[in-house]
Amino acid sequence: MNMVEWMEDKLMEPLGKIAQNKYLQSIRDAFVIFALPIIITGAIFLIIANPPTSLDWGIINAWEDAIAPIQGQILFPYNLTFGIMAVTVAFGVGYSLAQRHDMDAAMAGILSMLAFIMTAFPVTDITQVPFGDILDYLGGQGLFVAIILGVLTTEAMRFLINKGVAFEMPAGVPPYVMRTFRALIPFMIILPIVWILEWIVWANFKVTIPQAVLDLFSPLVSASNSYWAALGMILLMLVLWSIGIHGMNVVSSVAYPFWMTQMAENADAISAGNPGEATGIVTEPFFHMFTHIGGSGATLGLAIFLLFSASVQLKQVGKTAIIPSLFNINEPLIFGVPIVLNPILIIPFVLGPVVIVTVNYILFATGVMPPVVVQPPFTVPIFFGGFIATGGSAIAGLVQIMNAIIAAVIYWPFFKQYEKQLVREEKSTSEA
Repeated sequence: MNMVEWMEDKLMEPLGKIAQNKYLQSIRDAFVIFALPIIITGAIFLIIANPPTSLDWGIINAWEDAIAPIQGQILFPYNLTFGIMAVTVAFGVGYSLAQRHDMDAAMAGILSMLAFIMTAFPVTDITQVPFGDILDYLGGQGLFVAIILGVLTTEAMRFLINKGVAFEMPAGVPPYVMRTFRALIPFMIILPIVWILEWIVWANFKVTIPQAVLDLFSPLVSASNSYWAALGMILLMLVLWSIGIHGMNVVSSVAYPFWMTQMAENADAISAGNPGEATGIVTEPFFHMFTHIGGSGATLGLAIFLLFSASVQLKQVGKTAIIPSLFNINEPLIFGVPIVLNPILIIPFVLGPVVIVTVNYILFATGVMPPVVVQPPFTVPIFFGGFIATGGSAIAGLVQIMNAIIAAVIYWPFFKQYEKQLVREEKSTSEA
């Protein structure tokens, strides 16, 4: 049994189950569907308030001088959008998980959101708590608790309803009334339990639950920002893809909270005027914007090679795949060439991104590239994605182009070898 057969036989089923896990899928959906629009909107104001003065353009320097007196006001939408990121994620996890259980998704989302908000405030006279003091824990620093409560409160609500611990109204009652009363008892049980837990933590340790959990997870957050963590993540993504499993989905389902925490801390440091404290490197855009150029495996260069291939099959795949590849969508290429289970092309498919991750990590760590502060949609084309993700760095956009060239150089000899093989097969078939 060769390595590819072993991976298909031993890894595909268990890792495929991980990718389809309802909890991990719900967490991913909470970020992508619910939190991402808020993050992108807030990031626009962060960029406006912190223009890319490294370009040293007169118009940008003039803009910085003009907005200096009102920078705090311009950052107002950013502070509120990033400041409620975890609130949005709590709602999204509850909503998405409830949908998978065929429950009332809106009620589950509201319950998760309220439970999370309750943990973010100290159990004291709430009228004396400045709202700005808790924004960090309603935002990036509260993500872990938001996710945990999103799952736990939704599962608790499902358990209570399935056990009949809910008001059931007679037939003929309007649906909106029925929804309200079915959720009433779970709300009245779950929210007080969360309040009591928060009270116990606050009374004994003088910290809120998000503060306590963040302290607990901080070593993991730090470890996730290391080069070895980035290398392990990219290797796992591409090994999974090489056997037909969506590697980014599997890895991101687990790593997303760590990525978003790093990016949120970067954005907070930049908005506070402390760029030296923006040390988060391993973020979602680190992979989607700077590594997956043309899609997972950095296949943009390969897509261009296919257009000019001597193989009829590869040339046809190139015509189909080139436009999606420009927007970082490469499933037509991965399954059309194919790269999946292809022992020749799997090598550059894995090796290219490994080299790119190594180069990018060095560039971020040494300050050649500014930190990532924005998560653009993964479909933003090359150059523009890097420019946006770093708050307007042209260098980052050029690094994306460099990454595409590095990957293309690595793909070239393997592509030519595979092309020769197909051309021989096509010629043999036509002569038969």
